[in-house]
Amino acid sequence: MASLKEELQQEIGKRRTFAIISHPDAGKTTLTEKLLLYGGAIHLAGSIKSRKTQRHAVSDWMEIEKQRGISVTSSVLQFDYDGCRINILDTPGHQDFSEDTYRTLMAVDSAVMIIDVAKGVEAQTKKLFRVCKQRNIPIFTFVNKLDRFGKAPLDLMDEIETVLGIRSYPMNWPIGVDGKYMGVYDRQKKRVELFAEDSTHGQEERVSEIFAPDAPEMIERIGQDAYDALQDDIALLDEAGEGFDLEKVAAGELTPMFFGSAMTNFGVQNFLEEYIRLAPPPAPRNSSDGKIEPDDERFSAFVFKIQANMNPAHRDRLAFIRICSGKFERNMSVWHNKSAKDIKLAQPQQFLAQDRQIIDTAYPGDIVGLFDPGIFGIGDTICDDAHKFSFEDFPVFPPEKFARVQAKDTMKRKQFVKGIEQLTQEGAIQLFQQAGAGTESYIVGTVGTLQFEVLEYRLKNEYNVDIILQMQPFEVARWMAFEDGSEVTPAALRGADRGMFVYDRKQNPVLLVNNEWALGWITDNNPKLQLNQVPFDRAVVGTGGK
Repeated sequence: MASLKEELQQEIGKRRTFAIISHPDAGKTTLTEKLLLYGGAIHLAGSIKSRKTQRHAVSDWMEIEKQRGISVTSSVLQFDYDGCRINILDTPGHQDFSEDTYRTLMAVDSAVMIIDVAKGVEAQTKKLFRVCKQRNIPIFTFVNKLDRFGKAPLDLMDEIETVLGIRSYPMNWPIGVDGKYMGVYDRQKKRVELFAEDSTHGQEERVSEIFAPDAPEMIERIGQDAYDALQDDIALLDEAGEGFDLEKVAAGELTPMFFGSAMTNFGVQNFLEEYIRLAPPPAPRNSSDGKIEPDDERFSAFVFKIQANMNPAHRDRLAFIRICSGKFERNMSVWHNKSAKDIKLAQPQQFLAQDRQIIDTAYPGDIVGLFDPGIFGIGDTICDDAHKFSFEDFPVFPPEKFARVQAKDTMKRKQFVKGIEQLTQEGAIQLFQQAGAGTESYIVGTVGTLQFEVLEYRLKNEYNVDIILQMQPFEVARWMAFEDGSEVTPAALRGADRGMFVYDRKQNPVLLVNNEWALGWITDNNPKLQLNQVPFDRAVVGTGGK
C-alpha cells in the first residue's frame, strides 16, 4: 500500500490549476465552456453569442451575469481529462473587478491569456498580464476568433513581444486565409490537422483529420497557394523565431501560443491536450515558516474567495480554499490562523459553476468550497494543528470610487446591514463609516463604478433591500497615522474639512479627498502625518481599474 507521501506525489502530478484572463469579450467564458465540453463535464455547449435568446454560459451563474453578458465574479470549474484533474478559475474580464481577478491569480499555478485575433493585446489584458508577471507564473496564450477576420499571426507575435515584453512560441500555425482558416500545423508533432465544417454552431466537438505535412490529399484540400504560404511561414519561424524552452515558460519568460476559435471548437482540443502536457503541477507556497511544499504530509490551505448566496434557495455562504499541501479529508479538524482556534471542515464541496457535490478527499492544487458560518476572511490560512503558520498576505487595491449607501426602507435596516457586511467580507466592496455621522448609512468604496451596480442588484435580489445610493466626489483614499502614535481625529487634523474623515471596519482613520492636490495641501499642513494607500499592515497592488 502506498504511503501518504507517495499518494500525494501521484495526485499532485495529475493536477493542473489555472485561471483564464482576458479583456472583456475576447471569448474567455466561451473557451472555458468548450474546455468543459471536451473534458466531458457537459455534453452540449450553449452558444453565448446572444445571451438574450440562447442559453447562458455554464461558468456565469449569477443572474446579473446572464443579463449583462459579462462575468462579475470568479467561478470555479473542475473536470478530469486524460488522467488529469483540471481546476479552472474563470475570472471577470472587466477592469472594475480587477481585485477579484487578482485574488484568483493568487490561487493558481499558471494562466491562460486569451487574445482576440482582430483586436490584439487590449488594455485589461495588459493589466492582468502584469499581475501574472509579478507572480512569475507561466502564461499560455490562446489567440481566439480565427473564424473571423483579424491580424496576421506574425503581427500578433510581434505585438505580444512589443506590448507585453514576452517572447512567444507558436505551438501551432493556422492554415488558410484570414477569416477562413481550414486547420492548423502542429509544430511539435509535425503534422497537419484539418477541420470539418462546423455544422453544430460549436455545440459539439469539432471533427478533424490528421495528415502528414506533405500529404498530397492535404495539399489538394487546402490548395497549393495555402500550402506554399504555410511552408514559408514555418521556415521563417524555425529559422528566425524563438526556440522552445520549457524552463523559460515555467519562469514566465516565454509564452506557448495557440491559434483557434472557441466559438467553433477550432483548435480547442489540441490546446487542452498541449496545455496539460506543458503546464506545471502545484508549486510550493511562501509562508511565515518558509516554503511549504505540496507533498508535505501536513495539511494546509488558504481562503482566496468568499461568496454568499450561490444557491438563492439556501442563502448560504461559501469560502473557497486552495489546498497547498497534504491531503484534505471531510470532517477533518484544522487550525484557523485568524481566530487562533481549531475548526472542523464539514460539507466540503467541489464545483461546476453553481452545481456542486460533496467530496470526501482533495489534494494540493484542488479548489474546495467550505460552508462558512461567518468565521472566514479572504487570505486566511488553515493548516495542521501541529504545524501552525500563515501564508503570505493578499495585497489589496485602493478604492477609487465612493458612494453613500443607505436602505430606502428603514424597517429593513437589519437585512441591509447583513447584506453590506457579507459583500464586504467577499471583498466586493470596502466599507467606511463617516466620523460623527449616524449609523443609518455607510460610505462604500470600490475600484470601479460597475461594482455599485452589482451592489445594488445583489442587495435587491439576495437580501430584498432597495437602497439609496449617492455618488461622492472623492477619488483618493488615504489611511492616516501620526508619527508620534497619537490618535488621528478630525479635530487633530488641519484641513479635514477639505475631504471626508471616515473610519474603516477596524476603526482605522481614513481621509477621502477629491484629488492629489487637496491631499498635498493636507500633507503640507500636517507635517507629522503619515499616509498610506491601504491599511498600514497591508501591501498595495496598484490602481486597479486605472
